[in-house]
Amino acid sequence: MGFVAEFKEFVAKGNVLDLAVGVIIGAAFGKIVTALTEDILLPLIGLATGGLDFRNWFLALDGNSYDTMEKAKAAGAATLNFGLFLNAILYFVIIAFCVFLIVKFANRFKRPAEVVVAVEPGPTKDQLLLMEIRDALRSR
Repeated sequence: MGFVAEFKEFVAKGNVLDLAVGVIIGAAFGKIVTALTEDILLPLIGLATGGLDFRNWFLALDGNSYDTMEKAKAAGAATLNFGLFLNAILYFVIIAFCVFLIVKFANRFKRPAEVVVAVEPGPTKDQLLLMEIRDALRSR
């Protein structure tokens, strides 16, 4: 089997195509969640917390105080950006919740698994013959 034929067979498998579709939809879904978080949720959280912006929560390691992270970086100071870390955690929680809702919604359309009742097989011909012999011996 040639390399091209083997590659065609690999790509034609359902799992590879499902994975490709999942990656593409996941990338688009990530953009939607980013927009939801940055444009809707974070401003609401900032409003609720008195205008705090997580992106500018940082600690300059040079001991100086800076108004924004950009000013600290322009001064060449190393920073611990825990506000960006909080944003990443918030993104994760939102994405996990959205995936949970999608899976929960999709499970409504799945058919319930059919219950298969296992029926014990009847006795074999040999067993029937032995039972007849046993019964004949008992009846004597």
